[in-house]
Amino acid sequence: MNAERLQINFAEKTEKAEIIIREGAAVKELEPKPPIKTVVKGVIGTVAEYLSKRVSTGQFTQERSRLIVNRDDVTLKLIINEDDEYKIGFIEGRLEFHPKFKEFGINDSKLWTPRELGLFFKMNRAFFPDRKVNMQLVADLTNFIGTVNSRIEKSVSETGSKSDIFAQTVNSNLPAGFVLQIPIFKGMKPETLEVETFAKVDGRDVALVLISPGALQTLEEIRDSVIDEQLTLIREIAPNIAIIEE
Repeated sequence: MNAERLQINFAEKTEKAEIIIREGAAVKELEPKPPIKTVVKGVIGTVAEYLSKRVSTGQFTQERSRLIVNRDDVTLKLIINEDDEYKIGFIEGRLEFHPKFKEFGINDSKLWTPRELGLFFKMNRAFFPDRKVNMQLVADLTNFIGTVNSRIEKSVSETGSKSDIFAQTVNSNLPAGFVLQIPIFKGMKPETLEVETFAKVDGRDVALVLISPGALQTLEEIRDSVIDEQLTLIREIAPNIAIIEE
């Protein structure tokens, strides 16, 4: 085996160095892969929160990003690295109804039987600021049909219409309106809402609907104010991002 001489020159004043000699094929390097695209979805404050933590990291530039505002859907959509197919990213914030508010079905035409609504109220007592009111509602609703039928038997006459008396008794015997303390939207504080019950009578079948004009008014008031609040915050954090309203 022929020995080959290898001459290595160290930098001036080098006192100690380490030499590693490898035999065989070089270690295979991993093939480069495109960057992972950023896709983030969350509550309405997501865009501002993302910008506050990323705007100074060099991950993107403000001049190559844009913010799309949709007031009807109450959404903010930030697009970063908009001219780079490999690095483009999407960060979306949306004002969504709180899951528990949706479960109540307020202003959503959701139909409840009296017993179903009574049991639901019982399991969601935490959203009633007055425990006694909740307990009374539960009792009234779970016993609703029996109470109505007993009143009908006392009211019907030989010439009276049982169906008419049933409908009248149902509407007069509905539980009174009540108050909930519940967040309407995700990520926002609870609102105090006055809720009313309305009955839909079909023969001897009764279904209840929950409505709240206050919740509807709150939605309309919050829609623009939340968007404007977020835009003000975003302009403070990243003033050079283009803001486009749809």
